[in-house]
Amino acid sequence: CWVLQFSVQSLSELWKSATISLSLGTFRKGRFLLDHPTKRLTSTCTLTPAHPTTAVSLLHVRNGNCKYHLGEETFKLAQSYMDKLAKHGHQANKAALYGELCALLLPKAYRWCIEAMKEITPGLPVKVVVDVLRQASKACVVKREFRKAEQLIKHAVFLAREHFGHKHPKYSDTLLDYGFYLLNVDNICQSVAIYQTALDIRQSVFGGKNIHVATAHEDLAYSSYVHQYSSGKFDNALFHAERAIDIITHILPEDHLLLASSKRVKALILEEIAIDCHNKETEERLLQEAHDLHLSSLQLAKKAFGEFNVQTAKHYGNLGRLYQSMRKFKEAEEMHIKAIQIKEQLLGHEDYEVALSVGHLASLYNYDMNQYEDAERLYLRSIAIGKKLFGEGYSGLEYDYRGLIKLYNSVGNYEKVFEYHNVLSNWNRLRDRQFAVADALEDVNTTPQQTQEVVQAFLLAQSLGPTRPCLG
Repeated sequence: CWVLQFSVQSLSELWKSATISLSLGTFRKGRFLLDHPTKRLTSTCTLTPAHPTTAVSLLHVRNGNCKYHLGEETFKLAQSYMDKLAKHGHQANKAALYGELCALLLPKAYRWCIEAMKEITPGLPVKVVVDVLRQASKACVVKREFRKAEQLIKHAVFLAREHFGHKHPKYSDTLLDYGFYLLNVDNICQSVAIYQTALDIRQSVFGGKNIHVATAHEDLAYSSYVHQYSSGKFDNALFHAERAIDIITHILPEDHLLLASSKRVKALILEEIAIDCHNKETEERLLQEAHDLHLSSLQLAKKAFGEFNVQTAKHYGNLGRLYQSMRKFKEAEEMHIKAIQIKEQLLGHEDYEVALSVGHLASLYNYDMNQYEDAERLYLRSIAIGKKLFGEGYSGLEYDYRGLIKLYNSVGNYEKVFEYHNVLSNWNRLRDRQFAVADALEDVNTTPQQTQEVVQAFLLAQSLGPTRPCLG
């Protein structure tokens, strides 16, 4: 049995304290309440090394506070506890532990999600099942395993809605991850609607000044920015980005990692507003503000993840786009090339993130540096990756097609101009037919499978190898 170093009453009180600390860290997250539960749980781990659940709780709080380096230590601590239990004949279910490990943003997150899925058994708390399904779905999205991701997140949404209700924070958690999936499979309009629903739930539960509300604002800001990119109507996106930053800076230190992504989103929006601005002075002011935000985000990312990381590469790419808008073309080229090199080494040569950076460099060469041969090669590469991953109706293809039309006009190749005008027309028709579901929530498990069926289907598909991403 577990080694008891205190009386039963003392141990009970310590665990009660740890549980309260976790609740504070998970549900309130006020000005000091992210560090406060961490300190309590750390003390509890030190005093009660026989309780692995304490370590899992501490890992959850450290993940939420972006203390990833400490999270790895906590995982090892929890793992050692469970190994000791196993030696004494007590088996602990590791689903929650492995699920939390996925959130550490480690390169092996997908592997740990598989291990967490294997630990899902009848009788496991629904909250743990939902969280494992969510984390596994996100890992599948990152790996572009969209069919697997869809099945997992839709079942998580269904379980959360059925067991916790449609006004519960856990349901909003699943909606944010469902929105993440929809955004990544290019169903942008529906992702905006889902993010808005999640934000409404969190505001009704937590009020205004809360980290959970801030993250929902940020997700909605980015999806709104993507959704309105062609129209140039960014008022709603900017509102949510600024709300996210206001809340986070009210609660957390100014150098907290959570600010990096919120500042990045606001910078992207400000850049687009500046480009469409007819007042030169206002344009320069907005671009400079965007530049300051991007630099701050880059420094926070490098401090947390280092140079060789996809998040850092994305910040380099964002700076590349901004320098192009600021007409600093050599600096823009340098940033784009750096982003491409990091992404290719980490993700391979045919990843979505690589295609984005390749397309941005093509745009720089085409519109501002007159390097048409290089631009054509890069556009065609970006198109090939986009079509392979997302199909002929992928929204990002529009910018590459329009870039090629401009390029061929510039070099006098009018046959190609005519060809890509036709390609763009066909693309528009495909977009009109895509995503027939009017409400993404109506499409969530109207005839749901049992959880074990979902788990077994995932594990079977995993044993057969990766599925081909398809958007229909």
